Amino acid sequence: MAAGKEIRGKIKSVENTKKITKAMEMVAASKMRKAQDRMRAARPYSEKVRNIAVHLGQANPEYVHPFMKVNDSKTAGVIVVTTDKGLCGGMNTNVLRAVTAKLRELQGAGVSVQAVAIGNKGLGFLNRVGAKVVSHATGLGDTPHLEKLIGPVKVLLDAYAEGKINAVYLSYTKFINTMKQESVVEQLLPLSSEKMAEQKTGHGWDYIYEPDAQTVIDELLVRYVESLIYQAVAENMASEQSARMVAMKAATDNAGNVINELKLVYNKTRQAAITKELSEIVAGAAAV
Repeated sequence: MAAGKEIRGKIKSVENTKKITKAMEMVAASKMRKAQDRMRAARPYSEKVRNIAVHLGQANPEYVHPFMKVNDSKTAGVIVVTTDKGLCGGMNTNVLRAVTAKLRELQGAGVSVQAVAIGNKGLGFLNRVGAKVVSHATGLGDTPHLEKLIGPVKVLLDAYAEGKINAVYLSYTKFINTMKQESVVEQLLPLSSEKMAEQKTGHGWDYIYEPDAQTVIDELLVRYVESLIYQAVAENMASEQSARMVAMKAATDNAGNVINELKLVYNKTRQAAITKELSEIVAGAAAV
């Protein structure tokens, strides 16, 4: 029964793995609810700031913020938002594939790239492909904190304001629902006229500024960019927990199938061994 003992060892090993994946599925489900609540709570603020930024941009055309100006530099910035941990299906693979396509597009146009990595997986990827990583943020935990995010990202924002880079792109995984997440690469800077046109209405906007228009618009657009980055990280974290829950459920189901197949093989092996022993006993009795 050496073969039977080996199969029992495999069954025990897969059962232990199944317990781990089931526990991870339950933990991810619990974290997913909190991450989704946090993401949905941040959405109204992000959308409202976006609307106000659009209206202010149309209301005060005599002052143009540096974030709205188009630079002639041959360098672009890319912010890559990924997870710190794995075991979340193809989520990171999909967003990094989209980043790769964007990098090829920029390099094909003769534009060099500076990158900011948020998350260990993105940092490792950018280092492997040889991209220039100017800053990074890792170990964010289960709750995004703006003070940890804005420092690394400010490197690209300041470079854009100084005219050193011509565009900043933000790449992350957008949460659609528990079963679906979408990889997104969107332009963060300059604040494009297309985004303005999307929400442009037929009437003009007029504001009273205190203390003055430049101070208000400067502060608002910085908050606008910060809110977009925070929302992207919140969406990515909600997507991470959803993808991990689905991946661990699939792993648990697969482990159950493997256990059933191994038990069937074990029973067949055991039955064959018993049949062989009976045959030997009967043959020996007949010989006597």
